[in-house]
Amino acid sequence: MPSRRVAVTSPQTRLAHARRRVLTAWRPPVLDPSDVQHAMRIYTAQRRRAFLPLILLVLLLLGLPALLAAFPGLDEVRLLGIPVSWLAMATLPYPLMVALAAWQLRRAEQAEDDQA
Repeated sequence: MPSRRVAVTSPQTRLAHARRRVLTAWRPPVLDPSDVQHAMRIYTAQRRRAFLPLILLVLLLLGLPALLAAFPGLDEVRLLGIPVSWLAMATLPYPLMVALAAWQLRRAEQAEDDQA
């Protein structure tokens, strides 16, 4: 006789589903005026520090295709039968974006530490 099927979920999934059933609206916590000013200073500092990584991300995402278009000979060079330009587009952006995100996270945390 076949065994009965049982749905297995993690405790976090059950909690998430249970939260959806709550009929009251979620409200953000109310901060003291001094805490609001402190939070706004941190927010402003983090936003200011995010400008350079954002510019670098745009340069990466638009510059790599432009660079490969400037050197069409890379389409002829093959590595394991795949054009080097395709490999560059498929592999280079992701580690660079991870490094850029890690750098920005450290900068944002540093801005928070500086304001503390």
